[in-house]
Amino acid sequence: MAAVAESRGRGAAVVMVLYLLFLMLPIYWLLTMSLKTNREILGVFSLWPQNPTLANYRTILTDPSWYMGYVNSLIYVVMNTVISITVALPAAYAFSRYRFLGDKHLFFWLLTNRMAPAAVFALPFFQLYSSIGLFDTHIAVALAHCLFNVPLAVWILEGFMSGVPREIDETAYIDGYSFPRFFVKIFMPLIASGIGVAAFFCFMFSWVELLLSRTLTSVNAKPIAATMTRTVSASGLDWGVLAAAGILTIIPGALVIWFVRNYIAKGFALGRV
Repeated sequence: MAAVAESRGRGAAVVMVLYLLFLMLPIYWLLTMSLKTNREILGVFSLWPQNPTLANYRTILTDPSWYMGYVNSLIYVVMNTVISITVALPAAYAFSRYRFLGDKHLFFWLLTNRMAPAAVFALPFFQLYSSIGLFDTHIAVALAHCLFNVPLAVWILEGFMSGVPREIDETAYIDGYSFPRFFVKIFMPLIASGIGVAAFFCFMFSWVELLLSRTLTSVNAKPIAATMTRTVSASGLDWGVLAAAGILTIIPGALVIWFVRNYIAKGFALGRV
């Protein structure tokens, strides 16, 4: 039996290693491309750069048309995350604590907004923002992304809030807590992991979304994802710069995952993520 168990353990380890290699191969290849020149990328097949160069990263960090794309993306993503969590907290509390006419239908309707493709809403948002002067602004993209991030945050937070006993609310009211004080001082710390998970998913979905952010911006708020799709020049695609931009685009998401990794683990343990 011990031999069988040991054999299974080795087999599982081999499968895990192969799976990790499969996941890391595209990232490794992107990293090597970012350290090569276009001539080497197109002319020679190599597993690592023959003459490593940081020129591609230098181009991005010194060219305003590139690095401002990251700044614009971070601005509207942070704005969207704050707005989504702020709106979703009271909404999720209402769904978890109260029963009212049409509550289940309203909850399902929120989720249907998350199910709909962004292309359905691109034209209405474009015409609306153009008419009220919000086109090509950070707040325009942030509000547009609330369409699918708020339902997601409500769905996640409602599950965490439902796991908190109602007796805590009643005890706080008996002790003289007002609702705002109770919600901030007692209730939010109890669902801190849920807030972390919801903020993570709001950040990630807003960071990687392309269609709405590209449709609703042109110059002043153009995100990095839109900039990366416009790298064609007279000499063709600048593969090295594009690869370097891809590596730099991965970094913010990786940092967010690192900081909220414990919250994500709790979310999976509670079965709501």
